[in-house]
Amino acid sequence: MKKIALIAVLMVIAQVSFAQKKEKLFNGKDLSGWIIYGTEKWYVEDGLLVSESGPDKGYGYLGTEENYQDFEIELEFKQEANGNSGVFIRSTVDGTKVSGWQVEVAPPGSDTGGIYESYGRGWLIKPDPEKDKALKFGDWNKMKIVVEGDNVTSYVNGVEMVNFSDEKIGQGKGGVLLQIHDGGGIKVYWRNIVLKKL
Repeated sequence: MKKIALIAVLMVIAQVSFAQKKEKLFNGKDLSGWIIYGTEKWYVEDGLLVSESGPDKGYGYLGTEENYQDFEIELEFKQEANGNSGVFIRSTVDGTKVSGWQVEVAPPGSDTGGIYESYGRGWLIKPDPEKDKALKFGDWNKMKIVVEGDNVTSYVNGVEMVNFSDEKIGQGKGGVLLQIHDGGGIKVYWRNIVLKKL
């Protein structure tokens, strides 16, 4: 009986420890913990994080104050209008010039879940076109990105989009950033942004 009780206690401790590792990056109230880069719009409305093109129709980024190396991030996004955006990993920004890797968030047929290296090699890997069916344009989508060592795996609504290993990504350092693409007419909603360090 004591053995069963001990196992139960250890399981509870393990569950609590796992939960403690998870970090809410967006509190649903304001942009605490984030830095705005550029003149595009980032604001909170009805508990949602909203990214929207501004009058300059340029690139815009919202980056974490903290850097993250190995992690698993889960978030939800909903696209309106063009919806061209992305989630950057191990990335830094100078003005609105970003150095790092983007997991694409884009309209149907535009490689959501693929990995793009900005101001570098460009597209590193695109998902199989068949997997684009996982994206629900105009509705909420769940994205998960796992970054460990030189490997990145992306998922959209439970479908693995890409699994990619790259030495340069393995050497990368920086934060997590959300993007507004240039060109104007973009609006994307975000919620439930949760990160777990690995």
